[in-house]
Amino acid sequence: MEDLPSNIMVDILSRLPVKTIIHCRCVCKKWRNIVSESHFANIHLSRSPAGLMIWHQSEQLMTGYCKPGVLKWVEISDDDHRLLHDPVMSLDLSLAPVFQNVQIQQVGSVNGLLCLWKFGPEGDNTFICNPITREYMILPRQKYYREGYAIIVYGFGVGLQTKEYKVIRTFQGDIPPNQYGSTSRPSLLEAEVFTLGTGQWRSLGHVPYWLSGWDGPFLYGKAHWMVVDQDAPEKLCTFDFDKETFQLFPSPPSEAIEDSSIHFQSLAVLNGCLSQSDTYDSQFMIWVMKEYGMKKSWHKEVVTKLLGISVS
Repeated sequence: MEDLPSNIMVDILSRLPVKTIIHCRCVCKKWRNIVSESHFANIHLSRSPAGLMIWHQSEQLMTGYCKPGVLKWVEISDDDHRLLHDPVMSLDLSLAPVFQNVQIQQVGSVNGLLCLWKFGPEGDNTFICNPITREYMILPRQKYYREGYAIIVYGFGVGLQTKEYKVIRTFQGDIPPNQYGSTSRPSLLEAEVFTLGTGQWRSLGHVPYWLSGWDGPFLYGKAHWMVVDQDAPEKLCTFDFDKETFQLFPSPPSEAIEDSSIHFQSLAVLNGCLSQSDTYDSQFMIWVMKEYGMKKSWHKEVVTKLLGISVS
C-alpha cells in the first residue's frame, strides 16, 4: 500500500465509510496527511451518502445556561430516504473544557464543517468544528460593541471561485441602545468577515439591509437571510462569499393571514433548493425556489392546517 501513487491511495481511501476514515488517521503519518487535506475531503464528500447533523440540546443548568448538547450525524437511506438508526458519529460538546458553562448556537454548516458561536459572561467566540474528526479551531476575538446592545447575525460558506471558507457576521444595534422592545431600524449595521487561514477579521463597513435570524443558510456560494426593512422591494438578502457583497434576492409571494396572532419565518435548504417556512397560529407552509434566483420559480410545496395537510 505504501508503494502506491498518492492519487491511487486517495481514490481508495475516499471510498471508505466515515468511521473507517477516522481510524485511518491513526495508521501512519502519510495516511493522516492524506485524509486531512481539503482535496480529499471534497472527494470523499462527493462519494458519501446524504446525511443529517442533529443537535440535541441539553437541559438548562442552575446557572441559567444550557449544556452545549450532543451532535449526532445520521445517514439517510438511499432507498426510502429514512434516517438510519445507528448514527455515524456522536459528539458531546460538554466534554470539551472550552464549551463548558456557556451557551452554544450553531450558526452555519458547510461541507461537514460547523460554525459555532459561544457566548457567555466573558464575551463571545466563534469556532469552526469538524465533528467527525473532533477537531475545532477558535477564531480570533471579534470587534465587540460594548457601547450598546447589538444583535449578531452569522453566515458561513465557501466561495465558488476562490474556494475560500469564510465567516460573515453583522452587528445590528443602537448606540446608545434603544428602549427594550423597540422596533425601529438599528442605527448600527456593520459587518466583519473572516477568511479561514488568514488569522484576522476584516471590516466590511456598513450593511445596507436590516437582517433577521441567527444564521444564513448557504447555497450556491451565498448566505441567505430575511430582510426586516419594510420598504425593501424584496424580503430576502444574500452575501456573495467571492465578491463579499450584499444584495437583495427574490422572495416568495407574501400571503399574510389577517386573523393570525403570530407569524414566524425561517430559511433553509431543502433538497438542494432554497426554502422559506411561514408559521401562523392556524397554518404552516413551506415555499421552495425550484430554479435558483428566479422569482417565478417559488412554489408552495407544503401547507399544514388544523384540519390536515396538503402537499402540492
